[in-house]
Amino acid sequence: MAAQTTAAPTTTRATFLQVAIALQTLTIFLQAVSAGLLLSTSYGETLHSAGARVMYAATMLYVLAAILAWRPGGGSPRPILYSSGFLVLASVQVVLGVTHHPALHVPLGVLMFGLSLLALGQVLFTTRPQPSREA
Repeated sequence: MAAQTTAAPTTTRATFLQVAIALQTLTIFLQAVSAGLLLSTSYGETLHSAGARVMYAATMLYVLAAILAWRPGGGSPRPILYSSGFLVLASVQVVLGVTHHPALHVPLGVLMFGLSLLALGQVLFTTRPQPSREA
């Protein structure tokens, strides 16, 4: 009975990490969509600017989720490294966007989407060891 009680918070933390990475990946994809709107509509710049803030917040949420998944449960600290790297990339991306450097801004956005998709796949499809049941 005690194993079931301790397994639930670990599962919840892992689920929070999965949701955070999925949200980050989705917001980066929506930034690509809004970049297309930026080129073709009058409201695209507003949408892309607002989306940048949401994407940055989603990246910070990913850092928080990685810390929460690691610290109390004793999991791997590797997601903290990944999420911190994404936060650095997001910061560079914002600076490049604000300073209007599309030659660097666009490829970095594509790279971020690919890396975020890989991180999502890694978290969703890696097998986790099952907690041992003691009689």
